[in-house]
Amino acid sequence: MAEIKFEIQQSFGTLSESTKGWRKQLNLVSWNNRDPKYDIREWDPNNEKMGKGVTLSKEELKALKEILNTIDI
Repeated sequence: MAEIKFEIQQSFGTLSESTKGWRKQLNLVSWNNRDPKYDIREWDPNNEKMGKGVTLSKEELKALKEILNTIDI
């Protein structure tokens, strides 16, 4: 299996943190030297290991924001 290269270019915030220190974050990440995308996933305390997550384009993030704005919490 090929190594996955990543660079967190900007961190927007933490959604939650586990008792083991892993944080679910919204970040702007460049995967394998490609254009950065918005990314929601869990990261270890040193941002060296990651869990499964979802990667969104700018248009998908805008659509998600519109959907979230319609939810009455």
